[in-house]
Amino acid sequence: MSIRYTWNQDIQEAALELWNYHCLRKAPAAAEFILILGSHDLRVGDRAAELYHQGLAPLLLFTGGYGNWTEGIFERPEATLISQRAMELGVPWDRILIEPRASNTGENIRYSKALLHEKQIVVHRGLAVQKPYMERRALASLRKQWPEICWQITSPELDFHAYCDQEITRELVTEIMVGDLQRIMEYPKLGFQMTQELPSSVLCAYEFLIQQGYCGHLMGN
Repeated sequence: MSIRYTWNQDIQEAALELWNYHCLRKAPAAAEFILILGSHDLRVGDRAAELYHQGLAPLLLFTGGYGNWTEGIFERPEATLISQRAMELGVPWDRILIEPRASNTGENIRYSKALLHEKQIVVHRGLAVQKPYMERRALASLRKQWPEICWQITSPELDFHAYCDQEITRELVTEIMVGDLQRIMEYPKLGFQMTQELPSSVLCAYEFLIQQGYCGHLMGN
């Protein structure tokens, strides 16, 4: 996942502008189940375990097969690896459901709905877990495509600098954030997400980062 780009103070400030927009950072409340969306970052499993041990929900549903950043890299589906991480942290196996096929957020939602229906589990309040910089987009997708659930969202409680490491670098995160902002603008037109307001400072940061070459996650690339 190594990506080499120029990095300087201006790029860092633009990246932080996007990070602070994407991260909603709302304190989670009790729900009927926790939906852990597929990810290349296994730390979402750590966050799910934290929420379970805090008593915020009795059931965890892990969804994800192989996506943009895990195809050809992960040996097993995202949901399988992330759920194992949660079990290692003390979540009982009988509190877990696994959906191992989804390759994108829309499929995460569709296949998870189908699994709950199959298990005859009726829920009205859900708490989703995603990466910090995907909170806003994931929540907009859930509220649009699964409106019968009252949704909230959370993520590993790390700032930009603490989140980025040798595997998930600041350059990779920045590239993904640029692409996700484009999806926040374009996906409502396709019926995938709720429409959201974009501050001018966020748009300026987005355009600047594209000019600097952070465009590998843009649609069509």
